[in-house]
Amino acid sequence: GSVGAPAWRKGRAFFTRRLPDQEHAVLLVREPDGTERVLVDPMEVDPEGTTTLDAWQPSKEGTLLAYQLSSGGTEESLLRVMDVATGEVVDGPVDRTRYSPVAWLPGGGSYYYVRRLAPADVPPGEEQLHRRVYLHSVGTSHDDDVEVHGTGLDKTNYYGVSVSMDGRWLVVSASAGTAPRDDVWLADLDGDATLRPVQVGVDAQTSLHVRDGLLYVATDRDAPRGRLCVTTPDKPGYEHWRDLVPEDPEAVFDGYALIEDALVVAHTRHATSELAIHDRETGEVRTAGVTGALGVGALSGPVADPDGGDEVWFGWTGFTRPPVVHALDTRTGEVTLWADSPGAVDVPEVEARQVFYTSYDGTVVPMFVLTPPGDVAPRPTILYGYGGFNVPMTPGYSAGIAAWVEAGGTYAVACLRGGSEEGEEWHRAGMRGSKQNVFDDFHAAAEWLRANGFASRLGISGGSNGGLLVGAAVTQRPDLYDAVVCSAPLLDMVRYERFGLGTTWADEYGTASDPTELSWLLGYSPYHHVREDTAYPATLFTVFDSDTRVDPLHARKTCAAMQYATTGDAPVLIRREKDVGHGARSVTRSVELSVDTMSFLAAHLGLELS
Repeated sequence: GSVGAPAWRKGRAFFTRRLPDQEHAVLLVREPDGTERVLVDPMEVDPEGTTTLDAWQPSKEGTLLAYQLSSGGTEESLLRVMDVATGEVVDGPVDRTRYSPVAWLPGGGSYYYVRRLAPADVPPGEEQLHRRVYLHSVGTSHDDDVEVHGTGLDKTNYYGVSVSMDGRWLVVSASAGTAPRDDVWLADLDGDATLRPVQVGVDAQTSLHVRDGLLYVATDRDAPRGRLCVTTPDKPGYEHWRDLVPEDPEAVFDGYALIEDALVVAHTRHATSELAIHDRETGEVRTAGVTGALGVGALSGPVADPDGGDEVWFGWTGFTRPPVVHALDTRTGEVTLWADSPGAVDVPEVEARQVFYTSYDGTVVPMFVLTPPGDVAPRPTILYGYGGFNVPMTPGYSAGIAAWVEAGGTYAVACLRGGSEEGEEWHRAGMRGSKQNVFDDFHAAAEWLRANGFASRLGISGGSNGGLLVGAAVTQRPDLYDAVVCSAPLLDMVRYERFGLGTTWADEYGTASDPTELSWLLGYSPYHHVREDTAYPATLFTVFDSDTRVDPLHARKTCAAMQYATTGDAPVLIRREKDVGHGARSVTRSVELSVDTMSFLAAHLGLELS
């Protein structure tokens, strides 16, 4: 099973939990007296298991709940509002709200949200673009909503929106697609409600939060590893920002929570999470390396009760620890278990090492290596990576990894450039014209595993941007790898912008419409580097028919090209799955996919299964 950290509203705790016999996580509310009720169960909505809960947000009083469901793997969320006490739907559904935040005003009578323009109002092929921020009154037609922001701005913009707990301050942010920079505006809703720029046209990521008359600014502006600043809402400009938690020279700022007189700060140091308690006024550390909860692992949160109190809640997981939720008492530094993952799991013995290896240009790269306990020995090995979009590869529990190691294999996770393991500079060293660094880091990891006696035979695995990674790896170095699983991949990098959400990724990869950037893309595009008279290793592509992010055409055409080109006896196959997409899926569908991919790797790497 699984459990998520709670969101608190007036003594009510909203959280997700999946029992071992459930296909999807269920959203629950725990009342102040400890009783629990199910609010949203995707299986009750759709017994076939193809409907997923994409997002949810309780009102500030906890009396209403905005939630988003999508079906068939499309991720095309429909937004509804539920009365928490009765379970009655009182608003919606409203379409075109994919990736929409919901920002409630006090009282629950209205909220801000993000919606795409109607298809008839945009040029053909741009139906996934053209978002706007709207203000909606619960119970009225969404056709009458007031547009707040978006007209005249970049058509690829994603918007964030939030309202301070006192209802006075509105924050709106915008980023062009997935670009690692955003514009941010602030409005005083007790004043003229005009959105005024705080940061516009600056190459940095910044988020704002107003509480108790102060404006907290989390930013990587002039701080690639991130920092937390503070000012006042009437002086939001950069010249007024004061460091509260300065940039750490080695750790990446990863989030914070505000308590009455304390500040709980999360950092990631070389892909491993840390938590500390700071003084809220001075930023000075009160308790470093919070006792009793942290080790080699990753946390989600921290989150605090906006109504006060001295506790903070955060999720925690590691390679050998299914996710749990802890409560941290900021007065004492004591950590207690708030909720365990439901069900009993006999986690096999796994020895987890963090190693550092040198890539081709001399850059030192972290990597986690998981083996059965004991001496290092050559074993069937899987190397996994992602290397993009500022996504870190942090320790986390995976039943598939545990099963592979239990069966006698080695599993390695490389923290490649392109992720956020070492901050925004690490990300940018693996994007756009520097994308080859990611593939070089991956090749170097493979060579290190072989040279240091870990790998007898070596397979590689990755999905989405990680599918691009392993696609580039197998077309650049087919001699280095013995088996490949390439899931929902981007592979035709010349045409990727024409399908799915590709247009929104142009800042990460570059655009084929620019001759210089086209040369970057052609330099590594896996589809364009399939070569005849090459003995390719055993390769399994997996695609999902309802994938609206990465079109299955990438894998289909590359699979066909490799089948035609290969001179070896190893199979090149494609696994097609219907009624699922790029994101969440039922447990049964996840198990079936894992069984097929792991069995394929075991068969071609020589792992003996009992």
